[in-house]
Amino acid sequence: MNKNNKAIICGGCFWGIEENFRTKPGIISTEVGYTGGKTDSPTYESVCSGKTGHAECVQLIFDKNIISYEKIIDLFFKMHDPTQKDMQFPDIGTQYRSEIFFVDEEQKTIAINVRDKFNKLLDNKVVTNINPLSEFFRAEEYHQKYIEKNRK
Repeated sequence: MNKNNKAIICGGCFWGIEENFRTKPGIISTEVGYTGGKTDSPTYESVCSGKTGHAECVQLIFDKNIISYEKIIDLFFKMHDPTQKDMQFPDIGTQYRSEIFFVDEEQKTIAINVRDKFNKLLDNKVVTNINPLSEFFRAEEYHQKYIEKNRK
């Protein structure tokens, strides 16, 4: 799969972000995990300790003929509060930060442009980080599609 068909976003607890994207047209697959930290093979427990530097994130594989990377980033900004630093709603800690990890310069440019658009709309309060992807670590199986598997 072409790397341009991958998006990695972090916006609080990965369960909600994954669920919001899972059924969007053009999204081929979703996977929750950890990235942006300094340790190899992080676990949920180690990430929650705040000592690894990783963020909870969602990796999206998408069909760019159906949904663009720009549209994904636009939706991402609409589905979380990008003005909250190191937290989203009741979840507090650096693992819940708002961050976009790009895979190439085109994604970097798009992410910056969309962030700047939302920053203007939100009175220059957006704290979303934009950084190159280093390594994505898939989260434990029980976290994958958690909301879908635990509906009552």
